[in-house]
Amino acid sequence: MIAAIKQAGSNTRGLLAYLYGPGRHDEHLDPHIVAGFALLGMPDPGRDENATLTELARHLDEPVRLRNSEFGKKVTDHVWHCPVRAAPEDRRLSDAEWGEIAQRIVEAAGIAPAGDDLACRWIAVRHADDHIHILATTVREDGRRPKLHDSGIRVGDACRQIEKDYGLRRLKKGDRTGTRRPTQAEMHKAERLGWEQTSRDWLQDRIRAAIPHVTNAEEFIAYLEADGIEVKARRGPSGDLLGYAVGRPGDHNKDGEQVFHSGGKIAPDLSLPKIKDRLESGLPEEHPTARRNRPSTPWHQATDALDTFHTDLADDTHAQAHITALGELLAATAQKAPADLRTGLEAASKVFSRAQRSHIRAEDRAAYTLRRAARDIVHTATDPDGSALAALVAALVWAAVVAGRWHEAKNHAHQADAARQAVQHLQTAAERALAPTLDALAARPPAEEARRVLAGDVRAAVPDHAERITADPAWPALATVLADAEARGHQPHRLLREAAAQRELTTARQPARVLITRIQHTGRNAAPNRRAEAARRRSTLAGSVTTQQSHDHRTAVAATMTAEHQHRRSR
Repeated sequence: MIAAIKQAGSNTRGLLAYLYGPGRHDEHLDPHIVAGFALLGMPDPGRDENATLTELARHLDEPVRLRNSEFGKKVTDHVWHCPVRAAPEDRRLSDAEWGEIAQRIVEAAGIAPAGDDLACRWIAVRHADDHIHILATTVREDGRRPKLHDSGIRVGDACRQIEKDYGLRRLKKGDRTGTRRPTQAEMHKAERLGWEQTSRDWLQDRIRAAIPHVTNAEEFIAYLEADGIEVKARRGPSGDLLGYAVGRPGDHNKDGEQVFHSGGKIAPDLSLPKIKDRLESGLPEEHPTARRNRPSTPWHQATDALDTFHTDLADDTHAQAHITALGELLAATAQKAPADLRTGLEAASKVFSRAQRSHIRAEDRAAYTLRRAARDIVHTATDPDGSALAALVAALVWAAVVAGRWHEAKNHAHQADAARQAVQHLQTAAERALAPTLDALAARPPAEEARRVLAGDVRAAVPDHAERITADPAWPALATVLADAEARGHQPHRLLREAAAQRELTTARQPARVLITRIQHTGRNAAPNRRAEAARRRSTLAGSVTTQQSHDHRTAVAATMTAEHQHRRSR
């Protein structure tokens, strides 16, 4: 059950006209009052043909009129409006049940505390099966204003108890870190203009997509402007950036002016101070072009950066920082991934954004490596080979699982649920990313004898999961990967143990596939030849001795020549 308190209004009669009218988008059927401050003598235009909306508005506004006639400063923001909606799968509630629910909502909000005879006047109007509208005028009978601070939290808590008491769908308790839901006006405007998203949702996606591309707040503003977003920067007398607001092109108010939204109103973690903390903390940033000559690709480097993710969550402030940076890496991967994977990765990135924020303050410097990996991908990555991308997406799956477990342990219900949803999208993307690799591996399986030997390596390295691994349809492909790695000088049982240590296999739906991506990543380079390495060291040592002896000899000769020269001069 959702109760959405609206911004205070000033026109009681106008809101009643909507509640009793035909509806602008949803049809209003049989509008009538199901509860109120005093039902006896209450004019109800839905049940009494002689009652009028003007009469009902006057009845509700009486305390406001009396206060305004006695005091110099008039009250204008007196209309409190709260729609209360049940979930689509909930049973149909009766008028009496909706009336009881409305009473509990106004008590929790502070509109009409239990036993308070001088409380505000209010009514609950029902004009559909699944919801009611509560309207109140926020001047009490004694002329005072009600205490409505934090009323949204109290009403939310009341809704959670109502769901339990009435057997309705149970929603998670809010923690004030979520984004604001789009208003009906925003949704209707998007529909009218043919937009798939409301302006705030559209802007949020683009702001989050911009973060991996920049290293400071000024670059952030410039990137948004270059992306075609209307930006209004707030600066101090010194020119320092103090805040920002953004607008979607074409989003104008009734006067034709651009509509702007501040970053913090779009999402709590997109305010300028929080973005600056993420961008401008950590080690000095190395320019992306300076990293192009590194032996591994940005895709491999990102996978390496995720290898310690599960151990980086021991400290809460470090954990929150790593989860935030994980969201940035996920967004960067979605931007640079091939088209056939981009939709799934973008969906994962979008839902994971809810897991990126909690009440725990992040120590952003701790996640420098992950954040740098995200920047490397958006700045330097080109089309990845299939195994590199598959390894990264598989690593992202496990990181999202770990992030969800951490949130769950901290009782962050919304964040844990967002991580679980992201895992579902990532698993689908991981299967799609690995499919071409599996096809290529299946085309060249090792000989039967070699597969039996490799199965023995599996039983020795991961005995608890060996049966599931060898029964997995992807086992022949894993055997090929192990055989390839062995040909490069690696020991299969060691690679298997290392891969299993990086990602526990109990929860893996297809353990052989998980091992394929890990082993292709860790075993991609040839293993060092121990004999060749020993010979190189001996050669290096011998060369050092010879060099030292030659140096000593030259020093001795020089000393002898100097002594002889001095002797001749003394003669």
